[in-house]
Amino acid sequence: MNQFFKVGAVAAATLIACAPALAAEQAGAAVKQAVANKPAKQANKQLNVLADEYYDALARFDPVSSSESGDSRFIDQIGMSIAPSERAKQFARYKAFQKRLRAIKREGLNTRDQTSYDILDYELATALRFEPFPEHLLPLNQMDSLPVTLANYASGQGAQPLTTVKDYRAYANRLAQLGPWVDQAIANMREGIKRGIVHPKTVMTSALPQFRQLVAASTEASIYYTPVKNFPAGFPDADKRALTRLYADAVGVKLNPALARLATFMEKEYLPATRTSSGWSALPDGADWYLARVASQTTTNLKPDEIHQIGLKEVARIQGEFGRIGPKMGYTGPAAGLPAWVSQQARFKPFKTEQEVIDVYRKLDAQLRTKLPAMFNLKPKAPLDLRLEPELSRATASDHYTPPAVDGTRPGVFWSVVNDPRQYGSTGMVTLYLHEGAPGHHFHIALVQELGLPNFRKFGGNNAFTEGWALYAETLGKDMGLFDKPEDYFGHLNDEMLRAARLVVDTGLHTKGWSREQAIKYFSETLGYSEAESRAQIERYMVWPGQALGYKIGSLKIMELRRRAEAALGPKFKLPAFHDIVLGEGTLPLSLLEAKVDRWIATSK
Repeated sequence: MNQFFKVGAVAAATLIACAPALAAEQAGAAVKQAVANKPAKQANKQLNVLADEYYDALARFDPVSSSESGDSRFIDQIGMSIAPSERAKQFARYKAFQKRLRAIKREGLNTRDQTSYDILDYELATALRFEPFPEHLLPLNQMDSLPVTLANYASGQGAQPLTTVKDYRAYANRLAQLGPWVDQAIANMREGIKRGIVHPKTVMTSALPQFRQLVAASTEASIYYTPVKNFPAGFPDADKRALTRLYADAVGVKLNPALARLATFMEKEYLPATRTSSGWSALPDGADWYLARVASQTTTNLKPDEIHQIGLKEVARIQGEFGRIGPKMGYTGPAAGLPAWVSQQARFKPFKTEQEVIDVYRKLDAQLRTKLPAMFNLKPKAPLDLRLEPELSRATASDHYTPPAVDGTRPGVFWSVVNDPRQYGSTGMVTLYLHEGAPGHHFHIALVQELGLPNFRKFGGNNAFTEGWALYAETLGKDMGLFDKPEDYFGHLNDEMLRAARLVVDTGLHTKGWSREQAIKYFSETLGYSEAESRAQIERYMVWPGQALGYKIGSLKIMELRRRAEAALGPKFKLPAFHDIVLGEGTLPLSLLEAKVDRWIATSK
């Protein structure tokens, strides 16, 4: 018997001899461990119960946003989040949730629940920071209006399904609630006029035609009545008659008169009281209000001036790239003039019909399906569809993505905004689809629904990660060889320039006293946009302060973390594994994402 087996035999004999004592000792240890584990299990349970209650409070407070995110439980409700009493109750809930959260010992939670704890702690603190600022007194604008949102649902193609009788009743129920919401919005705006909390005149002038258009000459002519004209073939006649009566009441009796009141109020009372200033700093406590917006939208402590300087630096860097790509496109002028030159070239506007635009996106989608598997282990199961933006909102909408329904009844959708196909530029199509479709929003937002996360993480999130990931996803076009044509690489650079210039104009408007006209001029000169295109962009930032900052700040952080991982891991670095780390736990504030990537680097070493 060799020495190894001698030792093994002695050890075995010892174990047999000591078995009763050992068993007793092990049993005692197991009891101690069970006692020790009990508080940890209780803490995990407390956190998960709290997280579910928190998310349900959010979903009931703003059911339209929750259904937009794929949660269809409250698909027949719109909520009354703009009512002062409801708003006060919601802030009281946040404070109660925060108190309960801080009573839970974080160190006793498992790793996943510690992440949920940190996200929830961040979200509650962020929400409570907005309590002093009366956002409800600005309930609608040209970008964000519940009446327009519900009007777009009338087609049944968006976040409001219209395929069953139950679906039809749910939408009608929302329409019936919209009248009281409109009256509350009018009351809020009247209060805003008294307190000097109003939107700029220019943006509300742009919004007025939307509200006029919603007022119908008759019930049958209303866009909200559209579902009655498009009954599915299988609906029984009795249901069709009942639903026709239901919609006639909801639209003709309740909603249309309310929309008429809104259009009249906007034109006669609100517009004359709007302000001539452009920035948020002109509002009472506007400077602090904007700081809260910046922190919320970037999930950082960056100050507006720091962000402004980052924007200027990025603009200069990208203009350097313009200088290199311009000659390859046949342009020999100064780098800053490249975007304007491209916008004037007929060869980059080759389309005659909307269908031709969609066909290019479909071809690109097919190409990506062959390339993305090499870059991603994690991919959503939900399908991605391509659709044209409805006519009502095309004039003011931007290309965007809507998530799939969790129950599988609706795919993720990339909405393409084509107002005039003959003016639709081809150079930015590759980078746009990478951002709004795959692997941008779809690979992030649809995947989040499939990771088994708590509801507040499944349906929630933050702008810096969401838009930062999508902007980072655009850069992957270079890795996949999609920017080999100079014009496609220019399109990528120009979209990146848009996000960089946003840092400059958003902070310029809201903290540096920039006028609307100054910001429009900067955009036109920097991006080569027409006056109308620049105006639409700038007016967006005027009513959504800080929202445009998350894109570039988020993408810069993800790029920084990728470079850090590549440098630290060398040949061990694998891009699909990095993407697993970034996407694998859903949406995180940037500080939590950075800590997660740093842990992965340390472990991988």
